Amino acid sequence: MNDAGGRAFGDAVDVKGVSKSFGATRAIRDLDLSVERGELAGLIGPDGAGKSTLLRLIIGLLRADAGTIAVAGIDVARHPYAVKDKIGYMPQHFSLYGDLTVAENMKFFADLYGVPRARFEERKRELLGFSALGPFEGRPARNLSGGMQKKLALACNLFHTPELLLLDEPTTGVDPVSRLELWQLLLELNRRGVTIVMTTPYMDEAARCRKVALISEGQLLACDAPENLILGMKDEIAELVAPLTPALRSLKTLPGLKGVHPFGDRIHIVLASGGPDLDAIRAKLESDGVDVRSLRKIRPSFEDVFLGLGAEHEEGRPS
Repeated sequence: MNDAGGRAFGDAVDVKGVSKSFGATRAIRDLDLSVERGELAGLIGPDGAGKSTLLRLIIGLLRADAGTIAVAGIDVARHPYAVKDKIGYMPQHFSLYGDLTVAENMKFFADLYGVPRARFEERKRELLGFSALGPFEGRPARNLSGGMQKKLALACNLFHTPELLLLDEPTTGVDPVSRLELWQLLLELNRRGVTIVMTTPYMDEAARCRKVALISEGQLLACDAPENLILGMKDEIAELVAPLTPALRSLKTLPGLKGVHPFGDRIHIVLASGGPDLDAIRAKLESDGVDVRSLRKIRPSFEDVFLGLGAEHEEGRPS
């Protein structure tokens, strides 16, 4: 597919050589990323990595200092209004009008997207049913729970039937049941062919995406299916079950380990080539009086991959 200038772009999102700075701070650094039509793609990375900035660049709220961004084959910088109807964007923080009811917020967004009056009522009923907000149609948005506010924000962004949804941490700050319900809505939209690009701080959510891009300090460190990223991890991981505080204290004094990370009530140890093996690790822990309940090698988790790539990036930074 080509833009008006004849340049070929990818299907849903195509980011090429994009950089963005805010004063002396480089938020995005020469980043390339493509998302195919119908994909569910996750952007993960530490706070300040540039994930939200990248979403704002894609929708045209910010203009890149260098590089190009295309949505559905249209250059965002050159033809911003041609892109508007193809995109829905849900920011991280509550962005609706709290004093307006559910129905009034829907009417506002429908007018914003130019939905014809004849189509509005039918579409509103569809979205109220889809989001299970029908019983709360007359409730002010500020009186909704956090999960219901997220559902309303999602519904408001669907009035114009976008091809692409950009979601900034859509499940942050909601209870586990609401998080599951929101995911069910997102998966249903994706099954209907909507391309979704979302940021998330949750590794279990990232693992459900078809493609995951790991971003750190505005740079793309890796981008692939979660399973491929796990299979591509070269380091071996050992799982330790032991009292956390004394175990961590003991392991910090054991040279040759590549990494030690708490995982809930367990510890994951990244084994380095030529470093201590399981027997040596167990001996060190027991000599320090640590009650080792279990120590075994395990298959890396997606979070292990995330931490490993981040550590490699830190090691490769110039001092």
